[in-house]
Amino acid sequence: MTTTDSQSSYTARHLSVLEGLEAVRKRPGMYVGTTDSRGLMHCLWEIIDNAVDEALGGYCEHIEVVLRADGSVEVRDDGRGIPVDIEPKTGLTGVEVVFTKLHAGGKFGGGSYAASGGLHGVGASVVNALSARLDVEVDRNGRTYRMAFHRGEPGEFAGEGPDAPFEPFVSGSVLETVGKVGKAVTGTRVRYWADRQIFLPSAVFSYDELATRARQTSFLVPGLEITLRDERGLPGTSGEVGPHSETFRHTGGVVDFVDYLAPDPKVTEVWHLAGSGTFTETVPVLDERGHMTPQAVERMCEVDVALRWGIGYETDVRSFVNIIATPKGGTHVAGFEQALLKTLRDAVTANARRLKVSAKNGEERLEKDDVMAGLTAVVTVRLAEPQFEGQTKEVLGTAAVRGIVAKVVGSELNALLTSTRGAVKAQATALLDKIVAEMQGRLAARKQKEISRRKTALESSSLPPKLADCRIDDVERSELFIVEGDSALGTAKLARSSDYQALLPIRGKILNVQKASISDMLHNAECAAIIQVVGAGSGRTFDLEQARYGKIIMMTDADVDGAHIRTLLLTLFYRYMRPMVAAGRVYAAVPPLHRIELMGNRKADEDKYLYTYSEAELVTTLKKLERAGRRYSDDIQRYKGLGEMDAEQLAETTMDPRHRTLRRVTVAAAERAEQVFDMLMGSDVGPRRDFIVEHADELDRSKIDA
Repeated sequence: MTTTDSQSSYTARHLSVLEGLEAVRKRPGMYVGTTDSRGLMHCLWEIIDNAVDEALGGYCEHIEVVLRADGSVEVRDDGRGIPVDIEPKTGLTGVEVVFTKLHAGGKFGGGSYAASGGLHGVGASVVNALSARLDVEVDRNGRTYRMAFHRGEPGEFAGEGPDAPFEPFVSGSVLETVGKVGKAVTGTRVRYWADRQIFLPSAVFSYDELATRARQTSFLVPGLEITLRDERGLPGTSGEVGPHSETFRHTGGVVDFVDYLAPDPKVTEVWHLAGSGTFTETVPVLDERGHMTPQAVERMCEVDVALRWGIGYETDVRSFVNIIATPKGGTHVAGFEQALLKTLRDAVTANARRLKVSAKNGEERLEKDDVMAGLTAVVTVRLAEPQFEGQTKEVLGTAAVRGIVAKVVGSELNALLTSTRGAVKAQATALLDKIVAEMQGRLAARKQKEISRRKTALESSSLPPKLADCRIDDVERSELFIVEGDSALGTAKLARSSDYQALLPIRGKILNVQKASISDMLHNAECAAIIQVVGAGSGRTFDLEQARYGKIIMMTDADVDGAHIRTLLLTLFYRYMRPMVAAGRVYAAVPPLHRIELMGNRKADEDKYLYTYSEAELVTTLKKLERAGRRYSDDIQRYKGLGEMDAEQLAETTMDPRHRTLRRVTVAAAERAEQVFDMLMGSDVGPRRDFIVEHADELDRSKIDA
């Protein structure tokens, strides 16, 4: 190539288009956070959010996202379509401005979008800069227009895919007309291939994350239909055997969203708090001469909150600004929490006599954790040009929003708490009882933690008198057996290794904490003793590092009552000491059901007794003995309880680590058990009745012990 040719192909216009986008390619982390899968997904959110902004404005009803097998992704919408006319300041078409100019778009002047998620004006252009190829098609004015880009540069591809020969535009860009559509048909289609020079080879689009975000958006924009389609056929995904598609559409808004998120039985229904407020801020505005001049602008902030309390203590608060998730919160969440705490503190003070709360020494005062326990909430605000901290939009920074949200939530929540309507009044009463119980539980747990540090056998006077503690201080090796009844305790004392095995007896069936309040649970002697002995607190204050034992083993009889007690214990641990379950430190002992005594001569290493753990295992074992010609006593012992074993048998079968079998309780198993337990023992009668009717034919009357 000659020097003259080189100079003619490098024009000033060419430089002006690439100047801004080259900075994006050099420092992609400034714009999309990372260059791994998170950054890849962030680019996709930018394109999807542009389509969602059309839906927020009432111009779009359907969005489709397609993950294609060739590595590209396509986003289609039926919005107004990107403008195709010439933008006067740059002399470029609207399509080229949107995809090649940083800080350009329809969301700055306030005329096109009252509220939108993509507010920096860099979304589409950044995605374009970080794409090996991007194709955009626009339906507008009865025609379909098309333009293609290679790493942010407009031009023409001679073929399909990002590796096809590319010729950049030099003298002027061409927005090609490629077809005709009906005059009423509008929309935009963007298809791009992420640039693997920028993103890591391991970066992939996550369908599950995409589905979660699509579902979330369908809640936040009622009536919007979002369709996902995965054509990649990746192993381990839903589309492994063929194209997989899902469609999301909801009409109930944030109320339905909270209903979907809430995991536990309810204390209150979903309460909807909505309102708005105005504020003034000074922003730089382009004047007619193209200069930035400061100007005071009045803004409207709309607040839409749904919240509901359940009987648990986990908190799930999702926050959004113009449907963009803000996982790290911001001023809107700060205002929400501020109003929540103040309003509920005032309500508790107003009902202090009924709630038996005293302000003595300032101890009995609600804290944030008390009111957030069991709360599921969605906090959304809509306003023009919100200020985010960074392009990733994880934190809202607009200061005035805090006061507006606090005022709306405070007034609306106070109206519900002071309502005289029967149903709402009953829910408000139950809520105040719950949060006061949380406060009392926190105070009680703090006192317990002060007195129930690890103690030796000589120091355990503050622990329950029936606890037979172990001698070692090594938490990793120590085991706590929760045994059913005093009779089993007596045998277990002789069977245990007192160096590292502790015993705590309980009297039959403990409190059903599924229906009881935290206050009732703490006043129940058996539950309180278990929490005190474990020594790590309960609920939100539970501290796994303070637990006094490495293993908690539930040792109950191998019958229906034993299984019931085990389920009650499991519910207590899952609801109030869940980190123990999550850490895999809760177990169920597996005592035998039968003992078979072998007759005649035995081999040197053969035991006199064989133990089986189910009826099927007993039948199989007896058949094996008969085939081997071994004699056994016809008097096969059937254990109805742990108390029927002597110490040697109990140690050998259930307590000695060399021979015993333990079932580790996992979180998944506990969740399933809690669901079944809630159905069979909870306060809601309907599901229990349906279950009984559905399974009545499966009952074997001969197995009823009556």
